[in-house]
Amino acid sequence: MAMFRSIVRKIRKFGRDQDGTVLVEMTLVAPVMLLLSAGVFEFGNLIHDKLLVEAGLTDAARFGARCNSQLYTDYASSGFSAIDCADMATNIAVYGTASLTVVNGNVTNTPRVSGWQKANVTVTIGASSSCHDAVAGGVTQYRSVTPQVCIVRAAGTYPYSGVGMLSLLNIGPITLSGYHEERWIRF
Repeated sequence: MAMFRSIVRKIRKFGRDQDGTVLVEMTLVAPVMLLLSAGVFEFGNLIHDKLLVEAGLTDAARFGARCNSQLYTDYASSGFSAIDCADMATNIAVYGTASLTVVNGNVTNTPRVSGWQKANVTVTIGASSSCHDAVAGGVTQYRSVTPQVCIVRAAGTYPYSGVGMLSLLNIGPITLSGYHEERWIRF
């Protein structure tokens, strides 16, 4: 019986004791806070990559809308060579520059987003399916000096694999996608 009273006294004393409560609380809270912080970091990184992809597509569509490959073709006798506006716009989307530096067959430019490739981007300049009549049935649909308004479209995808939090949650790569359209400026 004495031993039972001794155990009860120690349990009561332990219940009133405040020493070590911070350690116990931190042991319970720290893993949860760490996982929450990692999730916020992962989501922030995903949003950052998405914004970089969208910025690249916007830049590509703007360049494609104003690029005039016909100008260079018309003046080939003056030393100009024909340019591929869609390819240059794709370079701008992925690498941020119209012309690439190639050494020994390898592109040395750094992509805007690590792992993003030209194969993931499509730039369509003035495709016939993207052209719309400026005036339809006597009503002005688009203000234009030409009878049709055509669109330049830059579209792309990026397989986002993350920094590790997604694999911890057994979530596979997320495909980020976007597009940007601009009115094709004809010269």
